Parts: sequence; structure tokens; C-alpha cells
Amino acid sequence: MDVAEIDRRIDAIRGELEQVSTATACQLLDGLGWRNTYMLGLTPLKELGDGHRIVGRARTCRYLMRRAPQGAHDPEARRKSAEIVTIESLQPGEIFCVDALGLPTAGIIGDILSTRMRVRGALAAMIHGSVRDTVAVKDVGLPVFCNGMHPGASGRELVAVDHDLPINMGGVQVIPGDVILADDEGAIAMPIDLAEYVAEHGTQKETLEIWIRGKIDGGGSVHDYYPPTPEKLDEYRRETGLVSGSH
Repeated sequence: MDVAEIDRRIDAIRGELEQVSTATACQLLDGLGWRNTYMLGLTPLKELGDGHRIVGRARTCRYLMRRAPQGAHDPEARRKSAEIVTIESLQPGEIFCVDALGLPTAGIIGDILSTRMRVRGALAAMIHGSVRDTVAVKDVGLPVFCNGMHPGASGRELVAVDHDLPINMGGVQVIPGDVILADDEGAIAMPIDLAEYVAEHGTQKETLEIWIRGKIDGGGSVHDYYPPTPEKLDEYRRETGLVSGSH
């Protein structure tokens, strides 16, 4: 499937998917047998805020451990590096996903590269590893998710080896073109077909659970409301005019 078709399908569900939490998405995907979709350990450097979600298409870059000494700065080699090639080709609506092996001893991006990604129209950066210049990165305006922080540059430990290929992101296989759903709990990657399923069923589940929480807050028992009995589902339909769907 080409990128234009994926983007068209993402745009068609964006509004609905932005109403779905990663917790709800994870539960729905688990129900379909898709267990490893949540990027373990990747959290936002700066909170997005209650109810705010990011939905975009994955672009990928992969690092490996450096085995040779780091050479002198070579501007031409840097321009051709997998990291820079990916960043300079980012398109609006894309999310920069980097497998840096989860390494805690080198920072992959900082405020300058984060700024460039934001200007290119990227929605976020997902770093399976560490980030540097984090105080400044928080002010750039590009949401960044990572495993931690380190002031050293990536070259002290790592080298970017390829881009736009499948990568590992905290135990998740991320394939270029995957849909990324992210909120303050982290990020999930899924194919577009599953993203459409989550968008359709997730909003129903979110609405039902808000209603359930209100009933529990008012003294209702989890035996009756979580999950709701058939009688309580009838109550939900009467009070909201909505059908709960399949959960």
C-alpha cells in the first residue's frame, strides 16, 4: 500500500482515533491477539495534557553499537547518514521512530534536530533510547517520547545504519507506514487496518467507560457495572441513547 493511501485512511479516522486512549487501544488489540503493540519504557519528555493524543504515520531509523573509533567530523558523511536523510525527508503528519537499542549512555536527538523535525511537519519523535538537551527540547514544541536522557551525543556509542525498514521499539515491531497512537501513557504502533478497527470501536468503549465510572462514583457496584450486566446495558442505552457495541 502506498503512502498516499495510508495517509488518506489515517485522515479519515484521525478525529475518532484521537478520542481513544492507548489503554483502550491496547485492550482492543489484545482482544484481537495483537499483544506486542505498546512501546515499553517510552514516555513523553513533556506531558501532552489530559485527553491529548497524537496520531501519525511511522518513519523509521535504526542504530547499532559503534565498533570502530569515532572519526573526525565529516560534514559530507553526516549529510548521508541514515538519521539525517530521514529527518530531511520527513513529511507533515509523520512520526520519527528510532531504534537506538534502548541505550542509556548516548543522546540520539537534541533541540536542534527536534526543531528541524517540527519545521518539517513531523508530529512527534519516538526514541527507543535516550535524548540529550532535554530542557531545551521541551521548549521546541515537538512531542518527544524516549527511555531516558543523556548529555552525550549519539556518535560516542552508536551509528545510524539504515532507515525506512522494520525496527524494534521497546519490544514492538514497527514497520514504516504503521499508525502511531500516543498519549501520556506512551505509544502504540499498529497497521492501518487495526487503526481503523480501534477508531471504530474505541470511541464506543471510551463513552461507555465514562458512563460506568460515573455510576461507580455514585455508589454503584463493580458487580453490576464493570462489566455492565445486561440490565445495566439497557440502563446505559436508556440514559444515553447509545448502543454499547462489542467490548
